[in-house]
Amino acid sequence: MITVSKVNKGRNAFYKVELSNGEVLRVSEDTLISYRLLKDREITEKEIEEIKNAGNEDAGFQLALNYLGYQMRTEKEIHTYLKDKEIDLTDRKKIIERLREMNLLDDVAFGESFVRTQMRLSDKGPRVVKQKLKEKGLNDQDIEKSLALYEEDDQYDVALQTAEKAMRKYHDKSVREIQQKLHQTMMSKGFSTDIIKRVIAEMDFDEIQEQEEDALEIQGDRLWRSNQRFAKAKRKQKVKQSLYQKGFNLDAIDAFITKKEEEDDE
Repeated sequence: MITVSKVNKGRNAFYKVELSNGEVLRVSEDTLISYRLLKDREITEKEIEEIKNAGNEDAGFQLALNYLGYQMRTEKEIHTYLKDKEIDLTDRKKIIERLREMNLLDDVAFGESFVRTQMRLSDKGPRVVKQKLKEKGLNDQDIEKSLALYEEDDQYDVALQTAEKAMRKYHDKSVREIQQKLHQTMMSKGFSTDIIKRVIAEMDFDEIQEQEEDALEIQGDRLWRSNQRFAKAKRKQKVKQSLYQKGFNLDAIDAFITKKEEEDDE
């Protein structure tokens, strides 16, 4: 005859039930009450097996609830978390279904919340946000529903903020090179070409345009010094090519090189 020899409160709202045969059951409060697991209660082998099965699911369910307590999660995240906690597949499926029924798991709601947060706090465009949602396990249909919130005007606003912030980092560069860098930055953040073109077209580059002559002087001087080991013709060619690639005007480049040659001849 097997009896309950001791019941102790464990961690995470679970109880440790010690049996007279040396076994220890980890059960939830619901299971404890349902099976009336009190000290000295007689218990059958069949009941022990049922309690073990119920206990595994209850343990996983409690773990999932605790995991959800920090923030919203996707079904994939819950599934992976429970797998890492060694909850078997059958119980994982039951737990996820229970959470769905309690409206604690909803991938569309998660996706919409995620998109709103990205729009408000990040510098990411729709393409990057979409990839992040894929990584979190949302299917294509749920992703499209969620991304519908990220309207074109919102994309423009976020892209513009991203471009304006990036432009503050660029000094001593031509307008064309800065525009190229801004395009690359916004592209890497996940914005479409249409949005990028719209942002660049509406940005104010007047101040940079005014500073471009100084920028040409600074970069040109650096290139002129770094290429001084070459013969005169090759040095001139390499400096001219480098400055042109950086977006400076050819006439301005020629004028700069002529000035440097005259200085060297003095």
